[in-house]
Amino acid sequence: MPPAHAPSSPGSPNSASPHGVSAAPAASTNDTIDTLDGRLIRLLAEEPRIGVLECSRRLQVARGTVQARLDRLQAKGVIGGFGPEVDPAAIGYPVTAFATLEISQGQGADVRAHLASVPEVLELHTITGIGDMLVRIVARSNADLQRVIDRVLGFDGIVRSSTAIVLENPVPYRILPLVDQAAAE
Repeated sequence: MPPAHAPSSPGSPNSASPHGVSAAPAASTNDTIDTLDGRLIRLLAEEPRIGVLECSRRLQVARGTVQARLDRLQAKGVIGGFGPEVDPAAIGYPVTAFATLEISQGQGADVRAHLASVPEVLELHTITGIGDMLVRIVARSNADLQRVIDRVLGFDGIVRSSTAIVLENPVPYRILPLVDQAAAE
């Protein structure tokens, strides 16, 4: 997502985990997308408001081919949505932080529900390693970040946390290099 907030390709923050790591083993050849799919995804990422007819014209394939490809890519979960990319900073939330949370055993579902109720929580990942969950949060200022952290931690199922404030995002969330690689395989 650009500046740690939205995907570079058409997608929804609620779509099938664009930031997650797949547990599926790596295949020797890619059977999910081909070169045309890659070109279509790139075109939609670069011009998200483009229509199917214009896609077919630019890609030099039939309109029905583009529509069938889009339908297949959506059905397979490759394309999760076509929603707008929203920059939290542009709507008054310029501070981004990541919090690693340790939770009480057996409290995962309750903690997830609690975190989902906090609007400033943009993402939640369950993780391995030092913590149990990694949460991306935003705030209006550093002082407001304390309020957000207090709200996040205001739940008995969270035992400990560690927060890191984002200073800069030199490589914002991006997917197109990976799409290009997958399409070339």
